[in-house]
Amino acid sequence: MPELAETYACVPSTERGRGILISGDPKSNRVLYTNGRSVIILDLNNPLNVAIYGEHAYPATVARFSPNGEWIASADVSGTVRIWGTHNDHVLKKEFKVLSGRIDDLQWSPDGMRIVASGDGKGKSLVRAFMWDSGTNVGEFDGHSRRVLSCSFKPTRPFRIVTCGEDFLVNFYEGPPFRFKLSHRDHSNFVNCVRFSPDGTKFITVSSDKKGIIFDGKSGEKIGELSSEDAHKGSIYAVSWSPDGTQVLTVSADKTAKVWEISEDGNGKLKKKLTCSGSGGVDDMLVGCLWQNDHLVTVSLGGTISIFSASNLEKAPLQLSGHMKNVTSLAVLKSDPKCILSSSYDGLIVKWIQGVGYSGKLQRKENSQIKCFAAADEEIVTSGFDNKSFFSSRVTMNMFILILVEFEIWRISLRGDQCGDADSVDIGSQPKDLSLALLSPELALITTDSGVVMLRGTKVVSTLNLGFAVTASAVAPDGSEAIIGGQDGKLRIYCITGDTLKEEAVLEKHRGALTVIRYSPDFSLFASGDANREAIVWDRVSREVKVKNMLYHTARINCLAWSPNSSMVATGSLDTCVIIYEVDKPASSRMTIKGAHLGGVYGLAFTDEYSVVSSGEDACVRVWKLTPQ
Repeated sequence: MPELAETYACVPSTERGRGILISGDPKSNRVLYTNGRSVIILDLNNPLNVAIYGEHAYPATVARFSPNGEWIASADVSGTVRIWGTHNDHVLKKEFKVLSGRIDDLQWSPDGMRIVASGDGKGKSLVRAFMWDSGTNVGEFDGHSRRVLSCSFKPTRPFRIVTCGEDFLVNFYEGPPFRFKLSHRDHSNFVNCVRFSPDGTKFITVSSDKKGIIFDGKSGEKIGELSSEDAHKGSIYAVSWSPDGTQVLTVSADKTAKVWEISEDGNGKLKKKLTCSGSGGVDDMLVGCLWQNDHLVTVSLGGTISIFSASNLEKAPLQLSGHMKNVTSLAVLKSDPKCILSSSYDGLIVKWIQGVGYSGKLQRKENSQIKCFAAADEEIVTSGFDNKSFFSSRVTMNMFILILVEFEIWRISLRGDQCGDADSVDIGSQPKDLSLALLSPELALITTDSGVVMLRGTKVVSTLNLGFAVTASAVAPDGSEAIIGGQDGKLRIYCITGDTLKEEAVLEKHRGALTVIRYSPDFSLFASGDANREAIVWDRVSREVKVKNMLYHTARINCLAWSPNSSMVATGSLDTCVIIYEVDKPASSRMTIKGAHLGGVYGLAFTDEYSVVSSGEDACVRVWKLTPQ
């Protein structure tokens, strides 16, 4: 049966002008962050070791390990906190409605008995502390008038809680039960993050006013600041203490991270400025950070995770990245099946190496949204948002991608990890799907609402109105044949002669609109899937059904893929599952991967006979190993 071999994790969800607060478990070097409804547990020592919790009903915002590492408390935009097990299938312990609006931060008490959460809500309900097992309140938190962006629990007795937010205030509470003690207005802009030192003697706040201020942990009085001479030139979004409490790490919109030495009197002196490699654009702003054991972790607005070594700050960081949005398409290069390309709706193409993971982003100059794409061994073709097609000449890298981005088609060569130059071709209407003749990749078939456009190289050679609503298409590997699927559930087979299509047959077995069609690599079969959750494998020559009763999904089929030897076909569905069928066996002998991707499966590919790659709405890419039955 299929087993999960690797997960290429999504990156943290970010928002311009806002910091994100990531956390970790010092005992295991695992870190927590959120993307959509998912909470991601990433092992810094082995980034392919990823666990994902997807039980929140609304987008998750923050998650924290309990002090003993056995439990995780995660929160979402609805104001709900869920407490669940780190191991054993993430069993749910408790769920509480904590605030009436979004929760931005939460912290455990050092004894693991209490949790404090802060965020947005109605009236004065912006901060709440409660018992982890019963949800009983353990104090009153007056004093804030606007969204509370961060909170921190003093890690030693006597317990204290400190909060900060959009009203520029830093509030200090004594307890339990907690009561307001004092307030500071030393910042002149949003106070984005507050954190106690590990020994509880100090806490630090950082703000969009570019300042960091240090306070006494027991009394709450201000004692010092980060040096203004070496101050950040942009908003400081997050801060994290070193394990020994003598240094802090800060990250800023100025695209730098800084390590500061904190003296006994509470002042901060710059020790090292860290710069992450990037294009220098907005996406390189740093919005989150964590100091975990010897790892200094920073997160950029574009989602790139950089991991520095605290013991060797001169060493270049390890960089991890991936997708932030729904991964809509996958392609595996025939010349290098271990090389996987994935594209997401926000216009990003990421390159992965099986067994290694992240291998770089393929940056395009135009930032348009990608609907789908196809890859051959010499170019890339995509489509996008303005009725244009883009083509490139072949280069020595021997690769191209065809990308469908709402209103435009691109054919792009690759130069290393960068997309090459592209020429534009207007196809006259909005493209819906594309198919590439892999053995003759100059030929591309683009479907529109009511017809198809045939492209050869940089030229539109024919535009046909077929007179029915087109929903899916495929062109044969040698370019001799095309299959067009319609809203009416019919498959129409066309012979391609020169630059014309001639209808040869109509196949009527599907009971829903066609969503995907794919030829087998050996050209002997083809498979089709529909919106009524059924897949069918056909004999290409006789046009008879080869495998029937493939009705095991519970929602529409979004994608399908063939194994390299044409012996298996995999289908991915909105129902979050992947099903693998062997064409020489009845459909009942299928292999099923349940819950492959939260929100649905949108991309599938085989890298070899026993490895399936999937992608989905959770912005992750996964590799599954199949065990022969």
